[in-house]
Amino acid sequence: MKYTIAVIPGDGIGPEVTTQAKKALDAIAETYDHIFLYKEAQMGACAIEKTGDPLPVETIEICKKADAILFGAIGELKYDNDPSLKVRPEQGLLRLRNELELFCNITPIKIYPKLIKNAPLKKEIIAETDIAIYRELSAGIYFGKKEVSKDKKSAFDVCSYTVEEISRVTHLAFKAAQERKKKVTLVDKANVLETSRLWRKTVAKIGKQYKDVALDFMLVDNAAMQIVLHPKQFDVILSENLFGDIISDVACVIGGSIGILASSSIGEKNALFEPIHGSFPKAKGKDIANPLASILSAAMLLEYLGLHDEADAIQRAVEKSLDLGITTQDLKGKNQYAASTAKVGDFIADYIANQEDSNLNFTNIHMGQSTII
Repeated sequence: MKYTIAVIPGDGIGPEVTTQAKKALDAIAETYDHIFLYKEAQMGACAIEKTGDPLPVETIEICKKADAILFGAIGELKYDNDPSLKVRPEQGLLRLRNELELFCNITPIKIYPKLIKNAPLKKEIIAETDIAIYRELSAGIYFGKKEVSKDKKSAFDVCSYTVEEISRVTHLAFKAAQERKKKVTLVDKANVLETSRLWRKTVAKIGKQYKDVALDFMLVDNAAMQIVLHPKQFDVILSENLFGDIISDVACVIGGSIGILASSSIGEKNALFEPIHGSFPKAKGKDIANPLASILSAAMLLEYLGLHDEADAIQRAVEKSLDLGITTQDLKGKNQYAASTAKVGDFIADYIANQEDSNLNFTNIHMGQSTII
């Protein structure tokens, strides 16, 4: 099969980790007889520097014509250190979500046994945690009217939702739960916010259509606490844009590193796949960034295209790299050898291409080198 993939490396470590994801995809293409045509595009600080626009028109067109989009990261210190700048990298991503009508973000929170020791929470609390966070992505306070008073002493941000905006992401969450542990938890602030009350009313009504799925409601402050205290109680978490953003970041500490968390942003016609970590400008060009989140984003991209065996091959390769300790410094102890960004990517690609050796003892790997000896 032939697929066109739009590739947006972005800023900071984005190009480095995206390169490793492409290595994995190239290995998949060779092993499973596919053709992936990459169309590279710019977005973020790099696009501002070149064109003055964080999202050039050309990038939008490339993305609309692609079968899927692989995105790296966005942001530079120049903009982080000066919030007064009116043209900003993150505007590009928000506009792209709007242009492509990407209304649902999905972030899986999975515990890899080898990484439990890296997590700040106790093993017995986080072991076997498996959560999927479904976040509404195209409405809410991020997209509402924003205004500052003339005297600069007051400001407001409007949060609004329609039944339609709530319904479409809710159906996706319930359908996902039907294939998982059959439970949806709506996270909101219905004791204070009218938008949250509309969410509860709408989700409760839709929930009646999915009789095999249990529905629970939880206030966002309690949910943040429960994710830390007892994460295994959750299956699918459903939330509006702002709360979903926060909850995803809280949940990411469970896995031991933000460098292993992938995500997808889904619309009716388009889908974008990206690691949830930022651009990490201080690590740019040092070959130390963890590429696993980007590589796992590529696995989610393959799932979206219906290539389930291929996605599973990437998952197995990632698990093998973790089992063997072929990982970057963020997953290593102070005195342990850390592989470079590129060498982790090389190992993943080699493992995919040599799956017939998967039952062999892979301990003959010299100092994190990717070649299977």
